[in-house]
Amino acid sequence: MGHDLLASVGARLSAELATPLDVVALCFALTAAALVVVSSFVKTMIPLRWLAVGGSFGFLIYGVLHPSPVMVLLHGALLPINLVRALEMARLTRRVSQAAAQGDLSGVWLKPYMISSRFEPGHVLFRAGDTADFLYFLAEGQIEFVEIGEVLEPGSLFGEIAFFAPDKRRSMTARCVGACTVLHIDETTFKQLYYQNPAFGFEVVSLVAGRLMADVRRLRRPATPDA
Repeated sequence: MGHDLLASVGARLSAELATPLDVVALCFALTAAALVVVSSFVKTMIPLRWLAVGGSFGFLIYGVLHPSPVMVLLHGALLPINLVRALEMARLTRRVSQAAAQGDLSGVWLKPYMISSRFEPGHVLFRAGDTADFLYFLAEGQIEFVEIGEVLEPGSLFGEIAFFAPDKRRSMTARCVGACTVLHIDETTFKQLYYQNPAFGFEVVSLVAGRLMADVRRLRRPATPDA
């Protein structure tokens, strides 16, 4: 019985590998399967995405060489999705790394992941004591921090200190001086970006630390005597 089974499997395998093209197709399928197995041990998203790209590519080639319309349709759809997501996360990490290296605290690199809103003059984005649910980026207009009378210009990230603070409470009130376009990202989305790519979170921490150090240096700067 066992001998007959082995003989049957051998005969089927010989039939499957009748041509060199069949051998190539099988090699692609085995490589793709190996990548899928390896991906189950990967804990971070970028390597997982690239392994998924390799697996989909391998199975797609197998489906083309060893005709299987279902395999071609499935992995033909998965391949571009995984490729785009892998490139997006790699691009985000690169942008944040460059911003940290250059001391760029604007937060422009977060814009593709933020939601844009338009506000009328006098609109209060948040008040002192509010829970910090969002991280903001000012695209157009001016924002005034009421308690200190400081006005923020376009191209600035703000609200990040309370966003990462243990109590998550705003220390100042932010009000639109004129009509403003403000982008925001919530904590859930930010955490998703972090969990997908821990390097992104590390670089963001570096940027926030840079902002805090800049504030400390500004506070320590001696006042200019009146003329």
